[in-house]
Amino acid sequence: MSRTVFCRKHKQDLPGLAQPPFPGPKGQDIYEHISLQAWEEWQKHQTMLINERRLNLVQPEHRKFLQEEMGKFFSGEDYAQAEGYVAPKD
Repeated sequence: MSRTVFCRKHKQDLPGLAQPPFPGPKGQDIYEHISLQAWEEWQKHQTMLINERRLNLVQPEHRKFLQEEMGKFFSGEDYAQAEGYVAPKD
């Protein structure tokens, strides 16, 4: 049986993560307040940002940028997009 959380991004009860995505308070906050759906959406968006902006996760400023954008993504603020990206038409 999956656990549900009230998702901060989608503003509804949805299935939650099976475990915190990383250790520490930030990982615990995501575990308690972010749905599996929102987490998977962030993973796709993060991958696109890393690729399109050529981020190097060895560099602290690039990791900090992703952390800040993740916070914006989950809280509903405007977040960074990949420059020039056009979503495919369904």
